[in-house]
Amino acid sequence: MSAPSARGRHWLPFELVGERRLETPRGLGVLTTLGAVAVALVISAVLIWVRGGDPIHAYAHIVRSSLGSVGVLSDTLVKATPLIFTGLACSVAFRMRLWNIGAEGQLMMGAWGASAIVLAGWLPEGSPSFVYLPRMMLAGIGMGALWAGIAGWLRAKLNVNEIITTLMMVYIATKWVQFWVFGPWSDGGFQMSPRFPREAWLPRLTDHSDIVSDFAGLTVHLGFLLAIVAAGLVWFLLNRTRKGYEIRLIGDNPRAARYAGINIGRTIILVMVISGALAGLAGASVISGVVHRLQDNFSPGYGFTGIIVAFLARFNPIGVIFAAIAFGALILAGREIQPTGIPAMIQGIVLFCVIASDVFLRYRVRLVRR
Repeated sequence: MSAPSARGRHWLPFELVGERRLETPRGLGVLTTLGAVAVALVISAVLIWVRGGDPIHAYAHIVRSSLGSVGVLSDTLVKATPLIFTGLACSVAFRMRLWNIGAEGQLMMGAWGASAIVLAGWLPEGSPSFVYLPRMMLAGIGMGALWAGIAGWLRAKLNVNEIITTLMMVYIATKWVQFWVFGPWSDGGFQMSPRFPREAWLPRLTDHSDIVSDFAGLTVHLGFLLAIVAAGLVWFLLNRTRKGYEIRLIGDNPRAARYAGINIGRTIILVMVISGALAGLAGASVISGVVHRLQDNFSPGYGFTGIIVAFLARFNPIGVIFAAIAFGALILAGREIQPTGIPAMIQGIVLFCVIASDVFLRYRVRLVRR
């Protein structure tokens, strides 16, 4: 049998042709991201409709339940706070093409470190907040940095894949926290520690309602301000320092970075330490600002959601803030619609669409006549 002719194979008069871009136009990344999110929302709406739901009502409920008043906006910012930290943690590493997907484990170790300051009896009982809180935040930073630094050292010295090590270390961190909350730090045999003293709580706006009555019921805490400051510092590091230039150069062209004399191994360890420190600070902020005790399953997956936040922000530290608030709103309001299904589905579709949209950043796609 003879092969089909070229005319028989090409039955369409047009075809899509991709040309490699030599330079990405300014603003194309933002437009591509917005387009990807719009496509993801359309796909999610179709799936909700197929299952018998009303997508317009569902989306309206999400907006109303997360941004419709000052009170729910405050709750959204509480959910967004750890997502900003974990989004920054992933963005720093991903910018250098280091795939740290274990921010969840680093978050847990940061929470454990902050809890140890309170529960291990290292500080005198009745110590004021300015003694408790800085030590708790530093302990969270240190434990997160240590946990990620192990994976960074293995990658730099032994070329061990950081995807595997960071992911596997999440399970170790989970079991480590469970050992303490089920054992030495258990409160009456329950899977949680005793409640922290008030001096170990991050200040919330509602705590100052006696001064400003409008603050009553607003749960946003100091951790949100720390997250905004962290985003500014990460932006400054990546865009205004020599080390930031080295991080970006290694991510874009490792061969050129090596030729320029940059110590890639040392930079890998440094970046992983910074990434882990940010994730550890997320854990400390959740424990001190929201939960007020160490307990099992205190995180609904903030570390893994931070991966989606980082991709949605295109690894831009300032963009991480807005992406985290959007996902904080989705987590807060989505649970009223369905506890896990709809929010997780929308998150997954958004991630898929954002990653797929990268083709438009790398290639100029044109429709040409055959």
